[in-house]
Amino acid sequence: MADALVGIVANPMSGRDVRRLVAQASVFPTAEKANMVQRLLGALAAVGVGRVLMSTDLGGISAGVLRASRQHRPGRDAPWPAVEFLDGWVPTESAVDTVRAVEHMVAAGARVVVCLGGDGTARVAARAVGSVPLLPLSTGTNNVFPELREATVAGLAAGLVATGAVDAAAVTRRASVLRVRAGQRDEVALVDVAVSSALHVGSRAVWDPSTLTELYCTFAEPDGIGWSSVAGLLLPSRRAEPEGVALRLGPGGRVVRAPIAPGLIRSVGVRECRVLAVGETVAVRTASGVIAVDGEREIEFGPGVDPSVRLCAEGPWCVDVRAVLRRAAEESLLVEQDGGLP
Repeated sequence: MADALVGIVANPMSGRDVRRLVAQASVFPTAEKANMVQRLLGALAAVGVGRVLMSTDLGGISAGVLRASRQHRPGRDAPWPAVEFLDGWVPTESAVDTVRAVEHMVAAGARVVVCLGGDGTARVAARAVGSVPLLPLSTGTNNVFPELREATVAGLAAGLVATGAVDAAAVTRRASVLRVRAGQRDEVALVDVAVSSALHVGSRAVWDPSTLTELYCTFAEPDGIGWSSVAGLLLPSRRAEPEGVALRLGPGGRVVRAPIAPGLIRSVGVRECRVLAVGETVAVRTASGVIAVDGEREIEFGPGVDPSVRLCAEGPWCVDVRAVLRRAAEESLLVEQDGGLP
């Protein structure tokens, strides 16, 4: 379907937070992010996607893709879809850029939005994507929600869904989210909500377990990274399952040695660990402190605010890359017949 439209948003700031001062996290340079986009473009064209909307940034990703597009020669190089770079506003180098880009892509009729970033970028994109399928690719620090997957394969999956070759309803999964309310603030987390007794936001990243008092997770996989790994090593919960996990942290219970960041394993005291049901609202017990969503401190609160956390099933629809390619194999969608693809 030549008129199929895919959106690509790439965060130039992902993978550059303070955790690199205390951990050995991978670095995704600007050039590699631009190369990932180019690999996406080649794969999208291979399965019939005709148009792509690409976010613009001040970090050099869109500039790198633009230079490559000007050097791209039909007939010599593998074909690309027509690429349109979003403009009309000055990038702010903040989450606002991702929200604006995704909103524009959805309004323009994108059938899939591919998001390059970490957990924080995926969370921001999820707020704006609505019912359009989201395919998050990992280029951040703690990459629990986005997949660490080759962009070429992800591009094939996104293209097969966007063109309708594979039914989106059969290969997308609706993620659960944690909704945090604290006074006038309302935030959503895709992976976890951590409550700290620290008094100020300060550095947005959370890497010191000594101040944490409560932890809530949408899912908790034992082979994950970040704070959700604490729950995953006690009460594993697959992301495909609706229930989450709730923990009270501190001394007096079990101690979990968990990978809270790449190369950073810490002992975390857990006083209580239980299943968190869909629709359950939990009142935060900590009297004052800071609440972090998906690893980034967002909300300061004090006495009288009474924050709460609720597990909801109405998160973004996410493309299951493995399911798409399995369906493609079953239906021979990428197998040549009579000299061409079916």
